[in-house]
Amino acid sequence: MGRVSRVAVRAEENGVEPRRPAATAQERPLRRRAATRRTGPGGLRRLVGLVLLVPAIGLVLVLALGLVYSAVTPPSTLMLGRWLTLQPVAREAVPLSGISPNLVQAVMTSEDQRFCLHHGVDLGALRDVVEDEEGPSRGASTIAMQTVKNVFLWPGRSYVRKALEIPLAAAFDALWGKRRMMEVYLNVAEWGDGIYGAQAAARHWFGKDARALTRQEAALMAAALPNPILRSAGKPSRTVRAIAGRIQARTGQVEGLMGCLRG
Repeated sequence: MGRVSRVAVRAEENGVEPRRPAATAQERPLRRRAATRRTGPGGLRRLVGLVLLVPAIGLVLVLALGLVYSAVTPPSTLMLGRWLTLQPVAREAVPLSGISPNLVQAVMTSEDQRFCLHHGVDLGALRDVVEDEEGPSRGASTIAMQTVKNVFLWPGRSYVRKALEIPLAAAFDALWGKRRMMEVYLNVAEWGDGIYGAQAAARHWFGKDARALTRQEAALMAAALPNPILRSAGKPSRTVRAIAGRIQARTGQVEGLMGCLRG
């Protein structure tokens, strides 16, 4: 009987589990290959599946919310952030018919003059920005792109956010239609610290309903949109007044391009 066998017998007689002999040089590669088979390709496939599952779930959730928001006016992500941090929010949702055409026209003039002509994304404007040799000195965001950013995404500049914003804008432009897209935009746009939507802004800055806004007041509100924290519609600086004047002078250019909003 060999030495290893005698040790094993003694260990069994004493009630002690015998130590297993170390793996031989021939056994080690076999064990490594078996472990690789257990945790290799199968584990990698599961990991890839989980990575792909997260954006898929996110997409399904966004589309489901989009269907709900086709009938229910949504909050913006900025509004949700203020609610979560217990900050006040002023917003009263109103239908597009409850908003002055002066504001609709001023916003289109300032933000997206081709609103009725594209399908959520102005490819011509995007191409011009990309091909600008001096860099993107101007934006190419449409009202649809700004709306999906406000409702589903996050503020700030990011290539990732822009990559999500473009297909979502095209999808919801088709799902909601132009009139609903404009309605949602004017109800979630920020017009001051904690002031969201045309109705709350009109009451806060001018003491009237959004349906009663004059052309001058509408132009001031449109001029404040790019930066409503630094630009005030109710207490406009000289710069804001100058921008509003240019918007008011150009509103006639889009008057014949608003057919998609008739309803």
